[in-house]
Amino acid sequence: MQRRFCLTLLALSPALGAPGCGFALRQAPNFAFKTLFSPFSEGSSLGIELKRSLESNGNVQVITDVRQIDKADVILDVLADRREKTVVGVNASGQVREFQLRLRFTFRLRSAKNSELIPATEILQQRDISFNESAVLAKETEEGLLYREMQSDVVQQIMRRLATVTANKI
Repeated sequence: MQRRFCLTLLALSPALGAPGCGFALRQAPNFAFKTLFSPFSEGSSLGIELKRSLESNGNVQVITDVRQIDKADVILDVLADRREKTVVGVNASGQVREFQLRLRFTFRLRSAKNSELIPATEILQQRDISFNESAVLAKETEEGLLYREMQSDVVQQIMRRLATVTANKI
C-alpha cells in the first residue's frame, strides 16, 4: 500500500510542480485596443488572414474603409508585403535545383493621435525548396503550401507584437 502511494506521488509530481514554475497554456491575446484600421489590399492573403485572426482570437474590429479611420483606436500601416523567390542552387549544366522562398512583411503601429506604438518592423520568413523539372506541378503545390505556412507564422508573430501594446501608450 505504501509503495503504491509512493509511486502515485512520484507519477503526479511533474503535474503538481508545473503550475509553480510559471507554465501556462497559450491563450488568446488581450489587446489594449478594440478597433484597428489598416488598408489591406483586396488581394493580400496575409491581410485577410491577419484580419480574421484579430477579429476571432483577439476580439478586435478591423476597419479597412478609409472613411471610418476616425473610429479606430490604432492604425496599422503596412509598409511592405512581398513574396520573393530566388535561385540558390544549380547543377553542372546550369539547371535550377533549389529555390529560396521569402515572405517579407513590414509594418508599424501608431495610435489615432499619431504617436508611434510599434516602430517600423520587418518580419522575414524563408524556406528552401528543391526543384525538379519533371515534377513541376507537385513543386508548385509545395511552394504554395510553404508560402501559406510562412504566412501563418508571420500572422502569429504580428499578433504577439500587437499584444505587447499597453493601454497607457494609446
